[in-house]
Amino acid sequence: MTLTDVQVKDIAIRANDIRQTIVAMLAEAKSGHTAGSLDMADIFATLYVHVLKHDPKNPEWSERDWLILSNGHVAPVQYAAMAHAGYFPVEECMTLRSFGSRLQGHPERALLPGVETTSGPLGSGLSQAAGVALALRIDGKQNRVFCAVSDGEYEEGNTWEAMMCAAKYKLNNLTAIMDRNLIQIDGSTEDVMPLESLVDKCRAFNWHVIEIDGHDIRQIAAACDEANTVVDKPTMILARTIPGKGIRSIEGEYRWHGKSPNEDEATVFLEELRVARASIV
Repeated sequence: MTLTDVQVKDIAIRANDIRQTIVAMLAEAKSGHTAGSLDMADIFATLYVHVLKHDPKNPEWSERDWLILSNGHVAPVQYAAMAHAGYFPVEECMTLRSFGSRLQGHPERALLPGVETTSGPLGSGLSQAAGVALALRIDGKQNRVFCAVSDGEYEEGNTWEAMMCAAKYKLNNLTAIMDRNLIQIDGSTEDVMPLESLVDKCRAFNWHVIEIDGHDIRQIAAACDEANTVVDKPTMILARTIPGKGIRSIEGEYRWHGKSPNEDEATVFLEELRVARASIV
C-alpha cells in the first residue's frame, strides 16, 4: 500500500522521536552503541508504525508478525521504537543497562514482552528467524517474520548456513533487513573483511533481493510490501544507511559504533534533532 504524504510525515516524526530517545538513553547509561541505533531509526519507525501486525497491549498475540533483532547491540533503537509504539512508558528507556532493568544492553526475551528472542552473539538471529518462520509454516500460520541484521554479521559463517536453510524450505514468510552501514567496531567492513557483492551473494543463495535507501520511508515500506508478494523464497532487503544518521558531526564515523555521547554531546545532539523535527513537512 502506497504511503500518503501524511503517513510519511508521521513516520518521519516518529523516527526523530526515536532518535532523541536513543541519544538520551545512551547518555544516561553512559555506555552503548550509538551509530547503528541511530541509523536504523527510520526502519524501525516504519516497521512499528506501518508494516508490522502487532498489538502493544497484547505482545503475545498469536496473529502478530515477529520482529527478531539479530544485531542485539542496537537494542536502543528497538527499545525506543517499542516505547513510542506503546509497549511501555518512554521514561523507562532511561533505565537502559541499569542493574535490574528490563532494558539490558542486549535484549532478553524473558524480561521484556514484545522482544521475541534474546540476542547478543552476532550471526545467530537469522537462524532463529528461519526456525520461527518454518514453525509458523508447519502450523499453517500466516504470520510474517522480520529479522534485522547487521552487515558485519555476514563475516560469520552461520549467517550463510541460515540463508541456505531458509532458501531450502522456501520461507517466503521470512524477510531479513540488513543495516548496510559499512562499519563495524574496527573500521569499515570492506577493510576488515570485504563483503561485496552482497547482492550477488544473496541471490546465489536463492534469496529475493531488494536494494533500498534505508532512510527513505517510502522505499522501506514498499520493500516490505514487495517481500510479501514473493511466493517461493525468502527476501533480503539491503538497506543502505549512514551510521549516526541525524547527527551531522558523527555521521559515517565508525568510532561511534560502540561509543555513547557524554552529557555535553547529548545536549548538542538533542538540539540538532529538535530543530530537524520542527522542519519535517
